[in-house]
Amino acid sequence: MAKTKLTPSLIGVIDLGTNTFNLLIAEVWKDNYRVVLKKKISVKLGEGGISKDFIAPIPFQRGLDALRKYKRILTSKSVDCFYAVATSAIRSAVNGHEFVGKVYSELQININVIDGDKEADLIYQGVCQALDLGGKPKLIVDIGGGSTEFIIANRQEDFWRKSYPLGAARLLDIFQPKDPISIENVNEIDAHLFETLQEMIQMCEAYEIDSIVGSSGSFDTLAEMISCKKESNTSWKKESFYAFDFDDYSEVQRLIYSSSLEERLKMEGLVPMRADMIVVSIIFINFLLNKLPIHNMYLSSYALKEGLIKTLIRNSNGWQKSLS
Repeated sequence: MAKTKLTPSLIGVIDLGTNTFNLLIAEVWKDNYRVVLKKKISVKLGEGGISKDFIAPIPFQRGLDALRKYKRILTSKSVDCFYAVATSAIRSAVNGHEFVGKVYSELQININVIDGDKEADLIYQGVCQALDLGGKPKLIVDIGGGSTEFIIANRQEDFWRKSYPLGAARLLDIFQPKDPISIENVNEIDAHLFETLQEMIQMCEAYEIDSIVGSSGSFDTLAEMISCKKESNTSWKKESFYAFDFDDYSEVQRLIYSSSLEERLKMEGLVPMRADMIVVSIIFINFLLNKLPIHNMYLSSYALKEGLIKTLIRNSNGWQKSLS
């Protein structure tokens, strides 16, 4: 059976993440695309209920409002069709199906709820567009709000991938750390990661992982904070990836660890929506740096939504689309 190719010149993708809903509009031709617009709206869908696998009323409404705004943008840009994809918060919530139904009845948006394995695959497809992974396997890490995806891969293939319910918002809700965070809080979260991630550690050892590629999110925030602190040129934002200097990272992570939420809200380069969760993300990244012999750490500016665009261009079968 012949594969179904996308025919529209303009398509959109909405990534319904736990922390943010991301919109990407792209002009598609043949087997390639050009980004026309990118936008993100903070929804914090897991606020007040993520550890109970429930979308609370206020974030439920925030999610609907964000999608209503995106629908208007897609219509105004004359986008032919778009695809909405939901990840951890919606797929794990007992009322996730209610959210999906409400979105369709009010906005006629079809939401594709994907599992953790498919999410990891789309992240890999996105990262591969951002930088050359080379022949030696690397560990791709996407620290989301509800889940964290790990992919061991090189430029040709992914060897192992797994999604864990270890997102920053979920961990924050479970452990309720002090402000500023205490060493006891850090040790408690660290112990939980160690207990949960044994398979990941073993796989990294088996593939002799010495490099991390962080996908968007918290890694993007860290790169921005480093840039602001050094008053350096921000031309890296125009690139698809960024190589971290460990001295720069060490300085910024110490600053984050020792700060209160009020202080972080005033830090340059740290967007308010990440001010609470960045501490947990730092614990996560430090855990990886301490447990694995990491010599290189990169940021990929491309993630799930870019991976989905590329996937749709190749073959849109199995994906429910919506019309603007």
